[in-house]
Amino acid sequence: MPRHRVAPDCELFYRDECFADPWEAPANALLLHGNAESGEAWNAWMPLLGRRFRVVRPDMRGFGRSTPMPRDHAWSVDGIVADYVALADAVGLDRFHLIAAKVAGPLAIRLAARHPARVRSLVLLGTLVSGRESLGDRHAARMAHIERHGVESWARWTMPGRLGSAAPPAMVEGWARLMGATPLSTQLGFIGAVPSIDVRDDLARIACPTLVVTTDGSGLGSVEATREWQRAIASSELMVVPGDSYHVAATHAELCARAALDFIARRAAG
Repeated sequence: MPRHRVAPDCELFYRDECFADPWEAPANALLLHGNAESGEAWNAWMPLLGRRFRVVRPDMRGFGRSTPMPRDHAWSVDGIVADYVALADAVGLDRFHLIAAKVAGPLAIRLAARHPARVRSLVLLGTLVSGRESLGDRHAARMAHIERHGVESWARWTMPGRLGSAAPPAMVEGWARLMGATPLSTQLGFIGAVPSIDVRDDLARIACPTLVVTTDGSGLGSVEATREWQRAIASSELMVVPGDSYHVAATHAELCARAALDFIARRAAG
């Protein structure tokens, strides 16, 4: 599977797939996964998106099959965005639809704000805009849990909020194992940097049509709080899904994939 070197000490693993008919000329889509995941997080979306787009799914530096990062790596929103722009350049994604879940949301917000000519549309699913506001006082306890018990134990401990009360046991187990494969050094370093994430100043700079998706019981923020920052994006819509998960891209994968396709067809097909 393909990799691209974005720094002397880092290669990004990525999936580059398209299942459109050979006579079609599909547009591009770049899908960004959340914390302690990989491009596999989007597997349930691929039957729908793969027929319509050339889909590139990178593993964020440090995660999945990309190069693990040391605990003292200097994580930043701009640094991760630079990785993704370098990958897009390397694989020929001049313009693309950008879809992001959870903590990848602020990365996508920054990318769309700083590179408006590249992003045709933006879909944000279960997204935060301020790490400190969304995490509150939970951050220290989560760091301590990871240090004492490891990444998979942390993933299981926090799964009720992530996947909600309706997630079946097999789904909880699958996501715990996926997230638990994250290198400890990567996870400790990255989660330590999450409170510093703040992209609220980027929202008004987003020029492309944007769909924001949340649940009515999300632990990342109320519908009212989400609507407040969503309205700062000029050409945006808010979709609220019943449920108490915040990883709506996972728990409602087909519903969200269809909503994304419909939104792109209505607002950004040209």
